[in-house]
Amino acid sequence: MRYLKIFFKAVFSIYGYLSFIIIMLLLFPIVAGASFFGKVKGGNVIYKLCQLWADVMFVLWGIRHTNYFESPHDHTRQYVFLFNHVSYMDIPVLLMAIRKQHFRILGKAEMEKVPVFGFFYRNAVVLVDRSNTQKRANSVLQLKSVIKKNISVVIAPEGTFNMTHDPLKSFYDGAFRVAIETQTPIKPILFLDTFDRMSYTSVLSLTPGKSRAVYLQEIPVQGLTVKDVNSLKEKVYRLMEEKLIYYKASWINNEPANNLME
Repeated sequence: MRYLKIFFKAVFSIYGYLSFIIIMLLLFPIVAGASFFGKVKGGNVIYKLCQLWADVMFVLWGIRHTNYFESPHDHTRQYVFLFNHVSYMDIPVLLMAIRKQHFRILGKAEMEKVPVFGFFYRNAVVLVDRSNTQKRANSVLQLKSVIKKNISVVIAPEGTFNMTHDPLKSFYDGAFRVAIETQTPIKPILFLDTFDRMSYTSVLSLTPGKSRAVYLQEIPVQGLTVKDVNSLKEKVYRLMEEKLIYYKASWINNEPANNLME
């Protein structure tokens, strides 16, 4: 039975990748056209197209997404959105979770080398190259520039996949420095099911099912200075850690999360 499940999961994953590529190729001419309208206007159009792409993919993949809000969320404000990074599915879920606000995602620079997809990628994200301090600092400057254009930014403070059984990996400082230096509040979002929909352990692990994003309370940064980066980082880490444990995220205890409504 175990091997049968692995086989069907692999077949479904291949189907998932083929449908992903087909939709991407269909959208490519429109995205190419939108790229001529600049990083702001063109980028906003590209994100709308990517959200349409995610909508279609989730239907084809049999994934049912729901957003939950622990406190009221102001869709008219700018935020530094933070999310827990544990799966290849995190970015598609981001496109489903943030719908009424313009935003840009901080993404790994090496992904722009992927044929065709790389074109979408470099026109839609703020690239980060962590190979040296100067390149990381340049990414921070770009994020601050995006915020000045009244666009929110989305960052995985863990940097890379959390490949442990702990709720989170340690956080980098960048997101919190950006929030403080631009006086932009932080809004953490938890992804409870992306690990179950596609694990980082295998690219052939796509499965249909539920997808839940939980908006946590806003974390204000008004009046904070760069001296407060560590305390702010610790505060957000503890909040996200506490809530991931509360909602029984599956990579922590190997049980389906079941604290929220189906």
